[in-house]
Amino acid sequence: MTRLSKQWLQHNQVGLYAVAVFLAIGVGLGQPNASSLLEPLINPVLAVLLYVTFLEIPFVQIRRAVRNERFMLAALGMNFLVVPVVVFGLTRPLPQNPVILVGVFMVLLTPCIDYVITFTDLADGDAEQITAATPALMLVQLLLLPVYLWVFMGQQVAAFIEAGPFIEAFVVIIALPLTLAWVTELWADRSERGKEWQDTMGWLPVPMMGMTLFVVIASQLPRVQDSIGQIAAVVPVYVAFLVVMPLLGRLAAGLFEMDVGESRALVFTSVTRNSLVILPLALALPSGYALTPAVVVTQTLVELTGMVVLTRLVPAWLLPDAPAPIPAST
Repeated sequence: MTRLSKQWLQHNQVGLYAVAVFLAIGVGLGQPNASSLLEPLINPVLAVLLYVTFLEIPFVQIRRAVRNERFMLAALGMNFLVVPVVVFGLTRPLPQNPVILVGVFMVLLTPCIDYVITFTDLADGDAEQITAATPALMLVQLLLLPVYLWVFMGQQVAAFIEAGPFIEAFVVIIALPLTLAWVTELWADRSERGKEWQDTMGWLPVPMMGMTLFVVIASQLPRVQDSIGQIAAVVPVYVAFLVVMPLLGRLAAGLFEMDVGESRALVFTSVTRNSLVILPLALALPSGYALTPAVVVTQTLVELTGMVVLTRLVPAWLLPDAPAPIPAST
């Protein structure tokens, strides 16, 4: 019963997120004064979300990920060599506004490490390969994101990053939940009580994601509603990314001679992004960058809609099952 209930949450997560978004829009537009009550909840809600999200990453199995050389090489190459080139090209038509660009770069240059596993599984891909690769993807993106921002934006990076708030956001909302998740996994690996705790926390990723979307959108919408046009300008870039990266992922999978399951996994790790892990860093930017978190959250909304399509299109058209061999006649 427990497994079926968790499975129901995972399979219906996009619909649940849509409900949370519509409720948030209603509250944000209808009760703008509520933003002052909701805004202090953003960091605590994000911290809990990231803790239960990081619990799904098998840190205790990181050696296994390193041994999976072919998939790891392909996943790292797609996310940290191919994606930056694609992102640079797609963002050229955008207004060269640092407030907008930094949000787009932050979210598109960081591969997803949470619900990519679920979406890969929904498309009958090899979710185990993704699960094993997530620790490396998480660590590498945290190391390379500052480098890519510097390459793409140069001196503008120094102008908008204030070290204090940025480091505080990273430590409190990312590093601390990450460390607690790793300690929890060690506890669960050695203790039945720890395993029970981890299993209980396994219920929370989808509800906490919905709650995070509600709190962030309802609290930020009154601030940015007069700038919706600027935020909407990034939507075509996000849509184009959802179109281009599955095709490039399919091409790379062919070059690496992967089977169907691995190929689907590579496609999904190439296209899904790490928006809600990056969001605390966007929220830590100076007050002049109030639009940047909205740019990041917009990617989440576009991506979740796109996943509804891709979880069906990838197995049906892009990477269909190999035909069963015809039995030899006797």
